[in-house]
This record gives sequence, C-alpha cells and structure tokens, in this order.
Amino acid sequence: MCLGIPGEVVEVLPDRPELARVKVSGVRRAINVGLLADDPPRPGDWVLIHVGFALSKIDEEEARAVLRFLEEIGQAYTDEVDALKQSMIE
Repeated sequence: MCLGIPGEVVEVLPDRPELARVKVSGVRRAINVGLLADDPPRPGDWVLIHVGFALSKIDEEEARAVLRFLEEIGQAYTDEVDALKQSMIE
C-alpha cells in the first residue's frame, strides 16, 4: 500500500530551492517540492508527501486528521515512515 503522509516544512534549502526539509512524526528529511513551483511551501506549511515528493499543500487541521487516521491503520503508516527514514534526497 502506498500512502501520502503529511509533513511540516521546517526549511527550504537556500542553495536548492526545489528541496525542503520536513518533519514527519519526529523524522526530518529533505524532500523535493518542485511539483509545487506555482505555490512553493514555506516553513510552517504542511505538505502531503509521497515517495520523497510533496504532492500538494494542505492545512494543519487536515494534516493532523490524516496523521490520526494513519496512526489508527497501523502497519501501513509505520511502513511509510520507515521508508521515509531510509530515503535520502541530496
């Protein structure tokens, strides 16, 4: 099962504006935000992440609701967070 998981943008990398560092359930990773070039995220924004790419911006209320749902479904969410921990976009 492939999921999109919400993450909070912590910073946009100054030397690589197509990358942002996000926080997902305590994990911090660089993700590609190039798909959101028309409305780039800023620190504090929430994005929906899949396979290291931000697919869309979402509001904090929606992000928290999705996180609660994902935590309830268990293993699929755990697998997605584990995959995020192992991903490295440089």
